[in-house]
Amino acid sequence: MTWLSVLPPLLAIALAVWKREVMLALVAALFTSEWLLSGTPWGGFLGIWERLVAQLADAGNARILLFSLLVGALIAYVRESGGVSAFIRSVEQRGLARTPRQVGLLTMIIGALLFIESNLSILGACLVSGALFDKHHMSRARLAYFADATCAPIKVLVLLNGWGAYALSLLQGYGLDNPVNTLAWSVPLNFYCLITLTLVFYTVWTGRVHGPLRESESRLAVQAAAMEAPTKIRYFLAPLLVMVLGIVALMAWTGNGNIMQGSGSKSVLWATASALLVAYVLLRAGQRFRHKELVTLAFKGMNELLPLVALVLLALALGAAMKELGTGRFVAGMVGDFLPVWLVTPLVFLSACLISFSTGTSWGTFAIMMPIAMPMALSFDIPPALMVSAVLGGGVFGDHCSGISDTTILSSLASGCDHYEHVRTQLPYAVTAAAAAIVLYLLAGLLI
Repeated sequence: MTWLSVLPPLLAIALAVWKREVMLALVAALFTSEWLLSGTPWGGFLGIWERLVAQLADAGNARILLFSLLVGALIAYVRESGGVSAFIRSVEQRGLARTPRQVGLLTMIIGALLFIESNLSILGACLVSGALFDKHHMSRARLAYFADATCAPIKVLVLLNGWGAYALSLLQGYGLDNPVNTLAWSVPLNFYCLITLTLVFYTVWTGRVHGPLRESESRLAVQAAAMEAPTKIRYFLAPLLVMVLGIVALMAWTGNGNIMQGSGSKSVLWATASALLVAYVLLRAGQRFRHKELVTLAFKGMNELLPLVALVLLALALGAAMKELGTGRFVAGMVGDFLPVWLVTPLVFLSACLISFSTGTSWGTFAIMMPIAMPMALSFDIPPALMVSAVLGGGVFGDHCSGISDTTILSSLASGCDHYEHVRTQLPYAVTAAAAAIVLYLLAGLLI
């Protein structure tokens, strides 16, 4: 592992900022990774295709890609059915979405309530709120930020999900008296996630946006898409409920009764396919569309999401290549064994941020950093919960705002926002929250 292992993510970031083209940035970073692994440019070129094939051959990755296509078909069905228009009319009649503030709060609440699975919470928040954002002339970039910045942090603050089970498994074997208690106490110390949610609430409540997001809002024309005439609310709610309840039930089933041990990729794919089937049956039974029209509409929806599906595939390939390069472990090695105690926790957090942002994976960051952080906590007599919070918060940072993170890509996909626009507009908020978290970890270190 050398400094060259960080070249691919740095190149990806530089090209994305310079050219404003995420696809080009990912391809260039992937080529560089494969070149470094093979030792020749030709090997790098051939390695790209073999890496992509390897990602497609992985069952979990294949489910993610297929799920992304099915989501496009599902969105097309509920959008064209008139069910969304009927839902908006119903919500407005009940006085629940009369103002931008109410719409923003609705997005946050849905994202928080669906904490059981990250894809579910992002999809639920965006499907419900998308047309409402258009109606109140708020940009889709703002919706993507609200959904992503709510759904990513909430997973490690409400730990009754697969994230909690995974984090708990990483705390075994260090001689902790009560790993569950340690994990629970990390919640109020997870400064990054708490500050991120606070920034979202501030934006929702005040209506004020800053930085690139403000520029995005100022360029916003009255772009609300032409809505279908209101029909039956069941065309929207029935598929959504099937997807929500299906994911919960299927996670319990795949986990043999333990929802925290269930397979997220299987549950999300199967539940989305079930929701798509329900939408199809309802639209055929209601004689809204003929069979051929529904097939055409489904493929049209899939086609709209093909660019983002390609982004997901490239992101998965780049993450796998950088794992083989040892990028994460090299960055983690920046945290030395001879540091002042008050610097250990903020540097662990910063390293986790850099790893997760470079690799786009929070769970991979947890796996790399926890075996480093826990022995350091015990040897420096740092409260283990504080160190756990630094690792979890730093991991969520990249999962929240990295251009190659699956949840960041899904937030762009589900909200209908350009992916580069989403990353560019929410990154200043994420960096602000991370900077504030570093200051708080420094203060915590000085008080130890």
